[in-house]
Formats: sequence, C-alpha cells, structure tokens
Amino acid sequence: MKRLHYFLALTLLLFTSCEQEKAVSDMTDDELMTFAQGIHERVITLDTHDDINTSNFTAETNYTQRLTTQVNLPKMEEGGLDVAWFIVYTGQRTLDQEGYDAAYANADDKFNAIHRLTEEIAPDQIELALTSDDVKRIVASGKKVAMIGVENAYPIGMEIERVKEFHDRGARYMSLSHNGHSQLSDSNTGERDSVWLHSGLSEFGKEVIAEMNKWGIMIDLSHPSKEANIQTMKLSKAPVIASHSSARAMNDVSRNLDDEQLIMLKENGGVIQTVAFRSYVNSEKNAANRRKTNEVMAEIAAREGFEIKPGAMLRGMQGDQRSAYIEEYRAFQDKHEEEMTKAVNAEAPPVDVADFADHIDYLVEKIGIEHVGISSDFDGGGGVDGWNDASETFNVTLELVKRGYSEEEIGMLWSGNLLRVLDEVQAVAAKIQAGEM
Repeated sequence: MKRLHYFLALTLLLFTSCEQEKAVSDMTDDELMTFAQGIHERVITLDTHDDINTSNFTAETNYTQRLTTQVNLPKMEEGGLDVAWFIVYTGQRTLDQEGYDAAYANADDKFNAIHRLTEEIAPDQIELALTSDDVKRIVASGKKVAMIGVENAYPIGMEIERVKEFHDRGARYMSLSHNGHSQLSDSNTGERDSVWLHSGLSEFGKEVIAEMNKWGIMIDLSHPSKEANIQTMKLSKAPVIASHSSARAMNDVSRNLDDEQLIMLKENGGVIQTVAFRSYVNSEKNAANRRKTNEVMAEIAAREGFEIKPGAMLRGMQGDQRSAYIEEYRAFQDKHEEEMTKAVNAEAPPVDVADFADHIDYLVEKIGIEHVGISSDFDGGGGVDGWNDASETFNVTLELVKRGYSEEEIGMLWSGNLLRVLDEVQAVAAKIQAGEM
C-alpha cells in the first residue's frame, strides 16, 4: 500500500541532480532497483488516459478482479499506479440529432460506470478525485484514485449546458474531437485527405472553449487538428493539456504535436502527457516488429497445422464461433510465446520503455520538464514493451532514474505538472465565475 512519506521525500530532494546521477552510476543493479523503488513509492504516479468498456463495471465483472484489461485495481496495485484517468470515449458519427443522441447515451453509460465502480463496487479501494487536493488525500489514505476525462466532446451535441453537466459528473478534461471532424473542431485525421470541415474550430467550438474555461475543465489537444489546437491555445484563458500525444519531431504522425504546437503549449503554461503508444513512439520500428511477428507466427502455425484466419474471415464469423476461435488463437499464441519472442526480437525488437523515454527526453529538452507528463492509452491500443499494463508501471520510473532524472523531476513528470495545470484551470474558472475575468 502506497502512502506518502513527506519527510523522506524532503530529505531526498536536498540532493542535486548531479549528485543523484553520480550515485546512480556507482550503484549495483540491486542498489539501483531499491533506489528506484523508493522513488516510485514516494511519488504520485498518474496516467491520464485509460479507456474503459462498461461491461467490466458490473457486479459480476469489474476492476476489483485481475481481468485481461491493461488497467484494473490488482494491476494498479502490483505496478504502483496511483491514479487512473478513466475515459468517457465516443467515436465520431454523423453530425445530426440522431448522432448526438447516440453519442450522449454512450457517454452517459460510461460516466455511470465510473461512478458505479467508485461508489458501489469498490468504494473501499478506489475513490473519484475532482481536485489535486483530492488526489493527495486519497493516495495518502491508501486507496487508488479515479479521475474522468472525456475523449471527444461530440456527445454534448449542440447543447452547451452539457459542458457544465459533464463537469458536475466529474469530467476534468475534454477534447473537442477524436478521429473524424466533430461539430466543434477539425480532427488530425484531416491530414489523410486534406478535407477540413471548419478550418480549425467551429463557432460553437469556440463557445465551448469559453464554457470549459468557465467551469474548470482542462482542454485536451490530443486528436484535434493542428490548426484547431493553435486556435484553442490562442483562445483559452487557462492552460491546456495534450492527454496522450508524443513528439512529432521524433515520429512524424498526425497524432503527435510538432514543435510549433509544443512551443505554444509551453507559452500557454500547459503540459503534454507523453503517450506510450507503439506506433506514435516509433512507427518504423513497430511496423518491422509486426511484420516479423506475423512471419514467425505463420511459420509456427504451418509447422503445427494451425489455421490463422484472415481478418475478413474472422469478421464473417458468428459471435460464438468467433469467440471460440479467438480463444483458440490466444491459447496458441501463449503456447508458443517464448519461441516467437526469441525469434522476433533477434531481428525486429518491439518498441519499448527506452524508446518511450526518448520522447520524454526530447520534450523536456524542447519545452522544459514542467510541461511534460506521462500517459499510456491503455485499453485503447497503448502500451510498449516493458509497460504493457499497469502492473509494469515501475519500469517507467526505473528508466527515468537510469537517465538521471531526480526524484523531484520524476514526481513532476508522473503527476506534479498535470495537477499543477488542473489547479490553474480551476483557479481561472473561479475568477470567471466571480466576474473577475
């Protein structure tokens, strides 16, 4: 059970970064592990993006169990992950009332699921936080922390009052679009075909930004287009975040932020939560690993007489038949995992924690450590070798220690920077509501 040991933390912070770097270089492997574990125990670890499936938030099946999900309470405990931002995600559909109604129903279901976990299923194990003070109090009590982010503001439809509704239901950040243009904002996906809907933000999107500032919801730059993000940062009276993006200069994909956006984010006072998503961290390395994995898998399957069904055939199966095949396929993978891993990694190793930390290093150098954080996108496609689920969270801290980051800096990366932005956003909201801004 993680508890805050403030007197130890304050003592350790007296050491300079140079002294820590020298000490780390002189440590044995066991000493390094113990040193890193101490830091991991003392800092608050916070992951800003964990997708959910509401079927895992029932009395029968829920996060008190060690499910196959990348995030659940046993895995958070094993890996020392304190805070998980559970995501109210809605995919983009039609921009009409039918689409808005379906989107709202989806969001409503996910809000209800998160509250069910924290209020009915496991209130003795996890609690919903709305402020940074809540986070610190809950962690100190020994419980895990849930927070809520909204991925795609599409569910608000054209009803601006839903911004406050989502705030009142616990949302503390929201993006204006996902993959596909919303009624509020263009998406990064416009780069595929150069087709744009709003040339950045819609007029209603601009109104929603003001409303988010008013009620203390952090504006999330992950997924909207570059032009939309630039307009957002110019309009927002409060700092913004990118909840799960990495550095475009390191890997040129539209979901990552380029240097121009990064510099604006720094000037805005915001934070980018570096994401451990393989294809965003290193697309070329990930593609090579996948090709080799498929090649080796096919070789083993041919040798063993196992049929690998193509995607089109799998999609054509009936539900029970498809589930049975998927179970059989996973059992086959598990049986040959060691052989496959050895053969694949010898030629095409996977994207790993070190590659992920390279993005952190770049971002820290480019915009300063106070503007950089950490996210996984677990259960939404995220994860790298060494941090494939919440149970492996310590490996990120270990990698940062190896690179010479101090305990204070690691605390900033894991949670300090993000919580500082949340405080500032909520302070701006209080001033707006009081008529002072």
